[in-house]
Amino acid sequence: MQTLSFEFPAGQPARGRALVGCVGSGDLEVLLEPGTAGTLAIQVVTSVNGSAARWQQLFERLLRAQQLPALNIAIHDFGATPGVVRLRLEQGLEELNHA
Repeated sequence: MQTLSFEFPAGQPARGRALVGCVGSGDLEVLLEPGTAGTLAIQVVTSVNGSAARWQQLFERLLRAQQLPALNIAIHDFGATPGVVRLRLEQGLEELNHA
């Protein structure tokens, strides 16, 4: 298992929390919680060693399209593909928008 940490600029803190996915499903789970204004902090616990560059690129692509609120995001990965990761992140963000 490997733990990766990333930080990016963000807006104001999110108003709620969201949990999507289930690591026990052979997929991944994403927990989104309000963070410190101006900071998007992401921690990834992954079973795929040496995947930091892939995660960095995935987050940069996601952030090009939009500025996210200040969040602490915890991702527990069980070898999910980048498409599934993006889907779960978007699902979590959608839940936050409805909170």
